[in-house]
Amino acid sequence: MAADELDWADGVVVGRIARTHGRRGEVIVNPDTDFPDERYRKGAVFLVRCADLVESKTVQAVRFHRGRPIVALEGVGTIDEAQAFVGAELRVPAWALRALPAGMFYRHELIGCAVETSDGMRLGSVVAVQGDVDGSRLVVRTASDELLVPLVDEICRRIDPVAGTIEIDPPDGLLDLNVTKRSRSAR
Repeated sequence: MAADELDWADGVVVGRIARTHGRRGEVIVNPDTDFPDERYRKGAVFLVRCADLVESKTVQAVRFHRGRPIVALEGVGTIDEAQAFVGAELRVPAWALRALPAGMFYRHELIGCAVETSDGMRLGSVVAVQGDVDGSRLVVRTASDELLVPLVDEICRRIDPVAGTIEIDPPDGLLDLNVTKRSRSAR
């Protein structure tokens, strides 16, 4: 595996390029970070995969519109060059993330955590975290389904990414109601 591939695989997603903006190669980013002003600034460096090629791209200029960054990337000067990056993830190495206060965690730290109920019933493992800060939910793969579990203190009682465990106390019916559409159609 090439050095860029190792960096890519170990990188943390902090945004996705939604579309081009204007004719000078700028792109609009859907940020996937709680710190967009820190992450999206002039001089920031991201790993971007385009057509199976992983590149480092430096932000040359940035401004925000309706909470989303509009970014000019190094070496991208036309709408056609920018179009090649639409849909691409922007990643940074995990070491570049700032330390969070106790009891806080990054989404990528939850992937792979075992999920069990307060009474010890193992449900499965987290395969994704959907939503934003105001409304996140865990996607938990069980033996036969995928479940959506709201990521709120009232339900997720103990989260320990270091131990790789999440203990939940679901209200009555939650586990039956939140089976994903994909897993319902497989029945």
